[in-house]
Order: sequence, then structure tokens, then C-alpha cells
Amino acid sequence: MKLFRMLLIVAATWLLAQGAAFADDALLKPFVLGSKGAGDFAAKVEATKSALTANGFTIAGTYSPYPDTTIIVVTNDALKANAAKSEHGGFGAMQRVSVVKAGSEVQVSYTNPVYMANAYRMAGDLKDVSASLEKALGRVEEFGAKGLTEAKLRKYHYMFGMEYFTDPSKLAEHKSYEDAVKAVEDNLAAGKAGVTKVYRIDIPGKQETVFGVAMKGADANKNMDDKYIMSEIDFKDIKSAAHLPYEILVSGNKTYALYARFRIAISYPDLSMMGANSFMNIMSCPEAIRKALVQAAGGTI
Repeated sequence: MKLFRMLLIVAATWLLAQGAAFADDALLKPFVLGSKGAGDFAAKVEATKSALTANGFTIAGTYSPYPDTTIIVVTNDALKANAAKSEHGGFGAMQRVSVVKAGSEVQVSYTNPVYMANAYRMAGDLKDVSASLEKALGRVEEFGAKGLTEAKLRKYHYMFGMEYFTDPSKLAEHKSYEDAVKAVEDNLAAGKAGVTKVYRIDIPGKQETVFGVAMKGADANKNMDDKYIMSEIDFKDIKSAAHLPYEILVSGNKTYALYARFRIAISYPDLSMMGANSFMNIMSCPEAIRKALVQAAGGTI
């Protein structure tokens, strides 16, 4: 009888440990749906901006890549402080909020700060930022993937041979940080290679600046065009427009971008390799994006 009780205790302890381990390995998804429902699109955009600023966020820029879609890029002191403590942390110095009219409803969604903090291997988990966004915009559900654990996100790549977060594209090298920033500013203002500026965020205490960029390509160069790429990959009922815009990072005198096989995959980790609405349909896009960003950064292809 004593042996039986001991076995029960051992079994119960094991089950509790498994439950705790499962809780620690909670699955994270790239986006959060804040709200959806009937409403006026333009009014919802303005209401969303007001809610964000009322909850401590600064609007760094807005972007409308196609009709009925507006992306609001925000930052705050917590995001910038975490970026300052993280290698190439500028990639995570912002969160992106999308307002999309899809059919008869307006959806407000945003990037999941905890997911992105792990995907970009940041020093902090940004749970405080997540709570602030939830307070501002609501939280219906996470979406965009079956889900990944923190551990898997911190070493994520789409498949064998594809890039990790630690494999960004080096776009250009300049004589100084100031020269690098000026080159990006000037080229974005000129719309070089179809790339223009959406926002700029300077990271405190370090020579690092992140630019959000819009990409528009003509028919001959559609593979770097935001609208074209999103028409292939953002096809589900709940829209993931907060994937945009892309980033150019100036760190010291060098300029980087996350390679698109990582940057797209981290937002769409469940996108199939082949078939309709698959990576195969945009297989030429990562290199087209890299080349456009190289030119925007003042580099040489």
C-alpha cells in the first residue's frame, strides 16, 4: 500500500512538472487581433491613433500600401530602452498596428510584442508593451500561425539553409554613422529604387537608427513591391498587414536589413512552401527586396 501511494505521488509530481513545462512553453503567434466589427474605416484609423497616444505610445509614422489599409508604427521609451540593450535591437524598437477594412468589417490588429522580442533575440520580453497595447486596442486573440515557443523563436529559421535573425543582409558601409544615416535619408527622400521613408527611430545611447520603408515597384520590378507581395501571402480572413513596413538598420557605419526569407517567414511561419499562396509564388522576392534596399542604403549591388 505504501508503495502504491509513493507511485501515486511520483506520478502526480511528474504530471505537475509536465504542466509547468507546458505553461513555460506556451505557444506565441505573430499578431494580435485587437478588435473587429462594423464601422467607418477613416474614423477607426483616427480612433486607433488616439488610443495609442493616450496609452503612452508615440506614432513614428503611418503607411497605406493599398486601399482600405493603414499601418500605424509606434514606439515608446520601453521599446527604445530594450532596443538599446539588444544587439541589432533597432529591428524591435517599434510595434506595428494595422487598421484594415475587410469586407463589411474593420479589423484592428498589431504585432505581438512578446513574439517579436523573442524572434529578434531581444534582452527583454516586452510583456509591459504587450499590456499597454492590449489596454489601448483590446485583445480578441493571437493569430497568424499555429504558434512557436520562446525557445524556438529565439533560434528560428524557416527551414534548413535559410537565414536566421543573426544573418542579416549587409547593405552598405560608410565612413561614419553620420554618413550612413545621411545616405539613407537622402536616398529615401529621392525614392531611389522605389524605396521611400515611412519613419525613423533613433536608439538612445548607441549609434543605431532604424528606418521603416515603403517599397513600390513597377511591373518590371514587381517582386519588391509591397502590394504585390502582400496580395500573395496575406490571403486569410483576418489580415496580417502589420507585417509591413520593412526596415533598414544603421548600426555604426554599417547598414543592414533582415533578409526576406527570415523577415517574411517570421510573420508567416506557417506559409506553405508550394502551392497557391505559397513561398514558391514569391521565390524571386527576397533577392529583389535585398537589391532595392542595397540601393536605398547607398550600397553597390
